[in-house]
Amino acid sequence: MVESNQALAMVVVWLLRAGWIAGTLPIIIASVPSSKFSAFHDLVLWFGRRGKIMESSSKKLSVPQKLFCHFYILAVIWTTFLLVATWLYAYKTAPIVSEPVLYSSIVSQLTGVSHELSVHKSHLSLRGYKYGIWKSVFLLFLMETQVLRRLFEGIYVFKYSLSARMHIVGYLTGLFFYTAAPLSLCSPYALEVFKFVTNMSAEFVVIGKDRMQVAEFDLWGHLNPLIHLKWYVWIGAAFFSWGWIHQRRCHAILGSLRENNQKVNDYTIPHGDWFEYVSSPHYLAEIVMYGGLVIASGFSDITVWLLFGFVVANLSFTAAETHRWYIRKFDSYPRNRYVIIPFVY
Repeated sequence: MVESNQALAMVVVWLLRAGWIAGTLPIIIASVPSSKFSAFHDLVLWFGRRGKIMESSSKKLSVPQKLFCHFYILAVIWTTFLLVATWLYAYKTAPIVSEPVLYSSIVSQLTGVSHELSVHKSHLSLRGYKYGIWKSVFLLFLMETQVLRRLFEGIYVFKYSLSARMHIVGYLTGLFFYTAAPLSLCSPYALEVFKFVTNMSAEFVVIGKDRMQVAEFDLWGHLNPLIHLKWYVWIGAAFFSWGWIHQRRCHAILGSLRENNQKVNDYTIPHGDWFEYVSSPHYLAEIVMYGGLVIASGFSDITVWLLFGFVVANLSFTAAETHRWYIRKFDSYPRNRYVIIPFVY
């Protein structure tokens, strides 16, 4: 049973990694500047086009771009569940201690931790295991701030025209992304968290609400372990916040363009903030945010690295097409603007 649970946990991790690799490799191949891959480039571009860069003749198998809100509704629900569940699991089973002790030697002192879990984690120090859980809580909290803002912007900032479309493959990719991305931030502990929630739910059903022990909410106990996270976590959070702020500003600029131009296909050149340096600063800000997650994870989680790789590949590919569209559309487009990375690309 223990080996099967361990194997199942690894299956979850490897499925996520395989998903990110499967999503990234086609984009990398399509980005190779070679005539041999031109047909494949056009195919990937066809799947990924949306909004202004989607030609009217290629709108088959497309859905309204306003369905972007579906991504963020799903993301908020799913990320909130993972955050609350992982935070509760961390508080109940992994309070911060000062001395590193092997997990298997003191498992009996932890409330609600199964013997199977102790065997599964016996090769890790107690401190390292607990620290990893709380680090996942923090990463999920950062993601929560992002998806909540994106949902708000999708409802109140962006005003998509009725003609704006996106390919159905892009729509399905977005649903996959906002399901897999939050899960990737807690993947080493996801199965254990789900088991913990399942056991709590079963206890609630069997015992009943009136007979369950309800502890007084300890706010400091829920927050104190996060304060003890290492310095690189806070550097990562600073990078994330930097990207978060600039993406909010850039989205506000894009939203104001739609407010000022009511015609369906009337576009203007955006100015302000990072738009003075690159054509897709909101994509650059997204890369900065996910780079912050890599830093906050301690550079050691392969799954988070693969998530970051997908974000960089996908947004860079889309930004290149957006840059070409701007140049074709506007004769006066600033020639000093880069695609997505200032002074580099």
